[in-house]
Amino acid sequence: MKIPSQASYIINTLYNNGFEAFLVGGCVRDSLLQKSPQDYDITTNALPEDVCRIFDKTIPTGIKHGTITVMVENNAYEVTTYRIDGEYLNNRSPEEVIFVSNIKEDLARRDFTINALAYNDTDGLLDFFNGIDDLNNGIIRCVGDPNKRFNEDALRMLRAIRFSSQLGFSIEESTLRAISQNSSLIQNISVERIADELNKCLLSNNPSNAFILLEHTGLLKYILPELQACVGFDQHTPYHNKDVFMHSLSVVDKVSPKLYLRLAALFHDIAKPPCFFIDEKSVGHFYGHDKEGEIISKEILKRLHYDNDTINKVTILIREHMNVLFKPKDASLKRLIGRVSKELVFDLLELQKSDILSCAPPFLALDSVELMKVKITAILESSVPIHSRDLKINGNDIIQALNIKPGKQVGEILEYLLNLTLDNPELNTRENLLCLLETFKPQ
Repeated sequence: MKIPSQASYIINTLYNNGFEAFLVGGCVRDSLLQKSPQDYDITTNALPEDVCRIFDKTIPTGIKHGTITVMVENNAYEVTTYRIDGEYLNNRSPEEVIFVSNIKEDLARRDFTINALAYNDTDGLLDFFNGIDDLNNGIIRCVGDPNKRFNEDALRMLRAIRFSSQLGFSIEESTLRAISQNSSLIQNISVERIADELNKCLLSNNPSNAFILLEHTGLLKYILPELQACVGFDQHTPYHNKDVFMHSLSVVDKVSPKLYLRLAALFHDIAKPPCFFIDEKSVGHFYGHDKEGEIISKEILKRLHYDNDTINKVTILIREHMNVLFKPKDASLKRLIGRVSKELVFDLLELQKSDILSCAPPFLALDSVELMKVKITAILESSVPIHSRDLKINGNDIIQALNIKPGKQVGEILEYLLNLTLDNPELNTRENLLCLLETFKPQ
């Protein structure tokens, strides 16, 4: 394993001061998988105060748990003292840690065998729990008793599924069984930590596999009960050959790995169960599920503490995902762009295309989406107005021309003028728009 020079400097410095040190965890795992590590964590038998004494620039980021951040040329490396964990609180974190001198004791407390690996150039690779075999065989397995590991930190259940999804590994039988047995413990984990793992699942190469495992193990009903309601939900329509859950996962797999786009794909049909009814011919319908889905998805994302920008993008895409326009007119497409935004409109088209391809063939609406894409591209490459800010006059011009006060009416007039120019873009000149002010009639 090739150790970066700065990490090597930290390890060598600790050795030169009478201690030992190893790279540990994810960086060792990823290097063995021929992947580029995101960061390099170091473990040592030096106590936190020793680390602070030995290195010039340190930050006591997690000193309670033995972690000191060592700065090397403005790059941060976490250096953690070998430890065993005390009693865990609420399946989340240990009440205390006990520093030890034996690295095997430290590695024994870690979650999975593939993460319980350590390496330095002096001692080579340390593998006390057959992590290399599990890496070679593509297996996620707990270190020791899986029930104990998940009771210590219930987030590890989600991490097992996330690693399975990211790496394409299977979860070992007793580990998988323990997730099902302990699934209710996930309720003790903060929504921020849960959302972070969900995001990593969504951005993996196999997002649908992750959510199938979440459902299979019973975690889904605690994390996303609204999505659990879609499992096995027969759509009773010739246009769909999958239940709502599997259809949604198919769409997730097909869209690009952008978090907001995959969230929109996951939740785009979330309101189908509450909006479902069957007509007299036993055909299912879901009228209004796009608008109701906007509301439900917003509630879910707020509950999981997503940021406002993500919530806004996801809910816009869900609200508009049914607007596949057949023989679309330019004015209708401009209004669609105005509602969705130039930034998101091609994401919407990708969501619509993936939605169609996840239905039952033939995929008749695909040609319409492709035509929309061609025409929207041409519209965006032109200078035609799409928003009121694209008009050749602004609110101040209206106030002066009509001698009115600033207020709601100015916005109504701008919207009126925009609607006129969407149908007739040649009207977008200062002279024409000032003349058209006379045709505005207040509601």
